[in-house]
Amino acid sequence: MVSQPVPGELIGVTTLRPLPATMRAVVLTGHGGFDRLELRDDVPVPQCGPEDVLIRVAAAGVNNTDINTRIGWYSKAVAEPTESGAATGLAGAKDDGWSGTPFQFPRIQGADACGHIVAVGQNIDAKRLGERVLVEPVFRTGTGFDVEYFGSEVDGAFAEYARVPTRFAHRITSALSDVDLASFPCAYSAAENMLTRISLRKGERMLVTGASGGVGSAAVQLAKRRGAEVIAMVSGEKASTVKALGADQVIDRDEDIDRIFGASSLDAVVDIVGGPRFGSLLTCLKPGGRYAVAGAISGPLVELDLRTLYLKDLQLFGCTVLTPDVFPTLIQAIEQGKIKPCIAATYDLANIVAAQTAFLTKQHVGKIVLTI
Repeated sequence: MVSQPVPGELIGVTTLRPLPATMRAVVLTGHGGFDRLELRDDVPVPQCGPEDVLIRVAAAGVNNTDINTRIGWYSKAVAEPTESGAATGLAGAKDDGWSGTPFQFPRIQGADACGHIVAVGQNIDAKRLGERVLVEPVFRTGTGFDVEYFGSEVDGAFAEYARVPTRFAHRITSALSDVDLASFPCAYSAAENMLTRISLRKGERMLVTGASGGVGSAAVQLAKRRGAEVIAMVSGEKASTVKALGADQVIDRDEDIDRIFGASSLDAVVDIVGGPRFGSLLTCLKPGGRYAVAGAISGPLVELDLRTLYLKDLQLFGCTVLTPDVFPTLIQAIEQGKIKPCIAATYDLANIVAAQTAFLTKQHVGKIVLTI
């Protein structure tokens, strides 16, 4: 039975029940190693603004961006792959956030969140109290690409409570667990956004790199939902698991793709990895082919032969900011059971170092999720 709303301590704020003054959270105190992650139980509970809701977080997914931010990898001063760890300890970066602006510490990270609304701002209908929600992780603050990122420019989900603008807290009705649902927001919206941007069509032949990770495994499922022929690139031991997600063909990540595909044999590429394969991926695209990228764990700097780009009339898409229709489409697909979660492991929030350590080994398929 849902409790009756009660007035909050702040004027205009309505809560489901009296809220604590402090909460447990993992706070990122600066760029560097795991020692920069501090588990605290004295962090003030966020207060709702007029257009905000407060979410009691139940589960939160682990993402590449959590590690990238901690080690300062988004800085243009860094050229190494994420997986090399070469950027660890970068303290002097001035352009180290997702948006290319200085990152502000301390910060609560976490781009994925599933939870329930426990308080609403003065302009929000109290009927929202008690709703189970997923958080759309890219907050569009204006038109175009004027955005804030949940867990980067604003505090995120590695905490018991998180403040979110009401329009980015999407109601979800599902029999799936909180852990299952927390695996969807960041990875699946990133994948859906890439497929939307490249206008993937039924019958087209598409390659997904890094297909065992959160975004890659999501892209496999979502591309099959569109009726595409999906080729997944993974390490050998993960092939059967990715095949079960719907991939028509699985190839080893160490294979020579020029030899396997030849020139002009793919309609589209969804690249989560980046690095030295970039040129070969473009060569394998048909004239008019589309390439979408949303990650560069194998290296951010690539070599481009402009002749390949313009003589084949290729289209290149950098994909971070979600188009407005992406997240509602994702919510609908989840509620209708058209996509399924892929959970590799769960950890308690207190074990975030163990969770990120496991994440960095890249031995898993799907998502690692923290329970809060």
